Amino acid sequence: MSVFDEDLFLKGLEQRKSTLGTAYVEKNLAAADDFTRPFQEAMTAWCWGFGWGDDVIDAKTRSMMNLSMIGALGKMDEWETHCRGAINNGVSRDEIRAIIHVIGIYCGVPQALQCFRVARKVLADNESDA
Repeated sequence: MSVFDEDLFLKGLEQRKSTLGTAYVEKNLAAADDFTRPFQEAMTAWCWGFGWGDDVIDAKTRSMMNLSMIGALGKMDEWETHCRGAINNGVSRDEIRAIIHVIGIYCGVPQALQCFRVARKVLADNESDA
């Protein structure tokens, strides 16, 4: 990892595991090969170490912001991942619903419906895990 500061990567790795779960992160890193590993390392250092690594915005608020932005972009696989992470960071069912309402207002009803479909699955999975 010559391009990145190792400390930033390790800080990002800790935050990424805290939000998305150790098993999920380790599975993704283990699946990385010579082609995808540089991106996994960069994303961990930049997104999770730099972006999530400061203390200005708490993890719960960041998760709520991410759900809004990723929902607006319509990236539903990532939205599902970050919905799970948001729950890990303390975002409630009611807060997820309120975020989807905002997505519906600003991005359209079809996008909100997609978010609701994914959120229902994530919430049901989370309840069965409890």
